[in-house]
Amino acid sequence: MTTTDHQQVHEAVKERYAAAAQGAQAAQATCRGTTSEAEAELFGAVLYDESETAALPDAAVAASLGCGNPTLLANLRPGEVVLDLGSGGGIDVLLSARRVAPKGKAYGLDMTPEMLELARRNQAEAGVTNAEFLLGTIEDVPLPDASVDVIISNCVVNLSPDKDAVIAEAFRVLLPGGRLAISDIVVRQALPERIRALMGLWTGCVAGALVDAEYEAKLRLAGFDRITITPTQVYSHDDIARLAGDLAPRLPAELTADDIDEAVDQLAGNVMSAFVRAIKP
Repeated sequence: MTTTDHQQVHEAVKERYAAAAQGAQAAQATCRGTTSEAEAELFGAVLYDESETAALPDAAVAASLGCGNPTLLANLRPGEVVLDLGSGGGIDVLLSARRVAPKGKAYGLDMTPEMLELARRNQAEAGVTNAEFLLGTIEDVPLPDASVDVIISNCVVNLSPDKDAVIAEAFRVLLPGGRLAISDIVVRQALPERIRALMGLWTGCVAGALVDAEYEAKLRLAGFDRITITPTQVYSHDDIARLAGDLAPRLPAELTADDIDEAVDQLAGNVMSAFVRAIKP
């Protein structure tokens, strides 16, 4: 993928996330930054216990764009420094900040100014003082080497056009013994290139997803150890067909019904939410 292609993907994702930030007060968004009923049910199911979110602003919960709950996955401890890659409206940063308080800190990194503005408002409303939101991309993290104990992320790495860079940056900023603990969308088998090429699916968490074995190989190549990828939900033919129906208005007009049926067949049973864990030696 060329630099221009990377920029196009970033701009498409940023546009959708900006729209999600602006609409977060009105309706729940999902990892695609939309309010489609099918998307909300498939990828934006209830991921957090009410006891976790009760003290958070409604807008932080409404802008939860993820496919899991990495704050539980990470087993955070007081005093740790946490970085959330693609922090969106800030829900995982605010929850993490409370888990590592009083001496720990949580950073949120996002490339969408509208999301950062929303996250900072949510932080102020929640009264969380040990969190900081940074503008930047997950391929170029604005933090020093070996400065973070734990990296979390919630259905964002799949959206990156350069996952090798994301993984390398995660390894760089983690301290030795640091933990990677992310929720992500992965696939069991490679998708045909023409399905990946649909920009509407890039912002739909699916076309950018790595094959689970490839994901593990990239983590290992970067230097990570003790890697596990644990499926949490596998999406059925009916799930994907319903999602395709909602995506149809956003896809190129030249796509035929046969094209969409083929895509559904390729994705059914192949797409899953998963917990991805790894350790920096």
